Amino acid sequence: MIDLVLVGMSITDVDRRADLVAAARSRGGSVAFLQMGDPSLSLELTRLADAGAEAITLVGVDLGPLAPAHSWLRRIAGHWWRERAGSRPILDVATRLVSSLEDLDDALATCRPVLGTEPGLTSAAWEDVTGHRHQVLICRGPRCTARGSEESMRALIIGLVEAGLGDKDVLVTHTGCQFPCNQAPVVSVQPDDVWYGDVDPEVSREIVTRHLVGGTPVEGHRLPR
Repeated sequence: MIDLVLVGMSITDVDRRADLVAAARSRGGSVAFLQMGDPSLSLELTRLADAGAEAITLVGVDLGPLAPAHSWLRRIAGHWWRERAGSRPILDVATRLVSSLEDLDDALATCRPVLGTEPGLTSAAWEDVTGHRHQVLICRGPRCTARGSEESMRALIIGLVEAGLGDKDVLVTHTGCQFPCNQAPVVSVQPDDVWYGDVDPEVSREIVTRHLVGGTPVEGHRLPR
């Protein structure tokens, strides 16, 4: 018997947990997440292996924008496989991410085994803190998520791309609850110590053009400190 694990790749997939769980259960499988969701992929693989699983198939799911590349699924799976103490199950990974749960069966038809030779979790390119001028912290706590922080995040990142700003200029980071929840969606800009509330997509674009490019905070949505 082969155990199926649907792996949520992006933070949107954490928000869509119920959909992933339903799709996995309909196929006798389970779910795991690559980031900001429980269980992590490593913990779920360990649980299944400890329970005696002989073969596990992983399918990466990307239901939202800005998921890590498919290669990260193989990196994490390969790292777990190398580090696993004791017996290891056969581990297969679908060769592409699915952006619709209706495509799961097609993805399951194209899998490759994990061999333990996959790239590791470190690289010389990831050694140093980036030289960014600003770090934008986007709250993805429950209230901010419910009030549309995903759409705000998408607009902000698109705005940064259109302005020609990359990680060396502005480092965008998703966070858990930042408070104050009544002002959701909340975004903060560091090291300026500027906090914004009620950040919808239009305000996100203003934050990019007026604050991150122009250097002037958006006063209409700035929260008192």
